Amino acid sequence: MAEIHGLFATPFMRVPGALPPALVAALVAHFAAQAQQQNNGSALLSHTSMLRPSDSPLLVDVAGLLTPQLSEFGALLFGQRMPWALKEMWVNVLEQGGQQAMHNHANSFISGVVYLTPTHPSARTVFIKAPGGTDFSFKNDHAGVVTGPYNADKWISPPPEPGDLVLFPSYLMHAVPPNQGEQRITLAFNAIPARLDSWGYTIGFSG
Repeated sequence: MAEIHGLFATPFMRVPGALPPALVAALVAHFAAQAQQQNNGSALLSHTSMLRPSDSPLLVDVAGLLTPQLSEFGALLFGQRMPWALKEMWVNVLEQGGQQAMHNHANSFISGVVYLTPTHPSARTVFIKAPGGTDFSFKNDHAGVVTGPYNADKWISPPPEPGDLVLFPSYLMHAVPPNQGEQRITLAFNAIPARLDSWGYTIGFSG
């Protein structure tokens, strides 16, 4: 019998209710008004400055809840549980009609999003196969095509609830389509491991 094996899968972790409601509400109340930096691609999307856990007791609590999840996800990427650090965090405020263009995150290994408010179905995070790659140059695309994990160009993440967390490799392209609903607030972040060891050749990260 023929067998199909999915080779070199890309992990994506979803943790429902990673942050408790009281902490989610406090983050919205404290940081939403600080999102004053306008996004380059959409006037209806704004961000806070880059934050570190030491900037607020609220972020210290967030880091305490996220760090164990980073260790679990990092073991999928590197085959070992190791210490991880939140490199930077920021809050995004997406108004009705706003969107986030396709992008990925440089100078990090794990990226993540915590959803702080309800998300309209139109504004669920979309993950996109990187342009180029190793695909054939020709494409079979018409009404009769059945889309699956081996021929899809994009994947729409599950409907999130406030407090839900998603983690993904920082190189993974993603975007947010135009928001047709109410204001959408998220906490995004990047993380790095303490070090990577390749048979005694060690690279350490600090900051």
